[in-house]
Amino acid sequence: MAETIEELEIRCRSCTKCPLSETRKNLVFGVGNKDADIMFIGEGPGEQEDLQGYPFVGRSGQLLDKYLEIIDLDRKKNIYIANMVKCRPPQNRDPKSEETEMCIGWLRSQFKIIRPKIIVCLGRIAAQRLISPDFRVTKQHGEFVEKNGVLMMGTFHPSALLRNPSQKSIALEDFQKLRTKIKELGIRI
Repeated sequence: MAETIEELEIRCRSCTKCPLSETRKNLVFGVGNKDADIMFIGEGPGEQEDLQGYPFVGRSGQLLDKYLEIIDLDRKKNIYIANMVKCRPPQNRDPKSEETEMCIGWLRSQFKIIRPKIIVCLGRIAAQRLISPDFRVTKQHGEFVEKNGVLMMGTFHPSALLRNPSQKSIALEDFQKLRTKIKELGIRI
């Protein structure tokens, strides 16, 4: 196993376990503070992420950054952001279960190195894989669940909020619950 995030990313760049590796322009490994106590997990890279090699850099990333700023979080300072799969699914479709299964080892290794205290699952794909297979974002968003000593919360994916703006205020409440939990746990940000 790699001992640093940088070593792990180098190893991941040569991954060809699934067909997504054949069509990627760039691996989208993750970005942020490698010692962060808070980690955000999305489903997979979109077009802009594939072109730039970083997660959440398109329109959904801009929305995510606004929500983060409201609760004093910043991808460059105090959080780490990654995805379930590291390569873009064609036409931005949801990653298939076999693709997330082949890629989950990379994410688990990221968890082991970063050791977050809180994981926020952005959207159904991440929440169902990491929290519970029957997780329903519309019903369980903003609820914290402890798994293996880590608090996990699912919320709406920013791209879903762009498609359905009426849920933006609900998602903002989830982020405010996150801020409250950070304070309760005494996490310094």
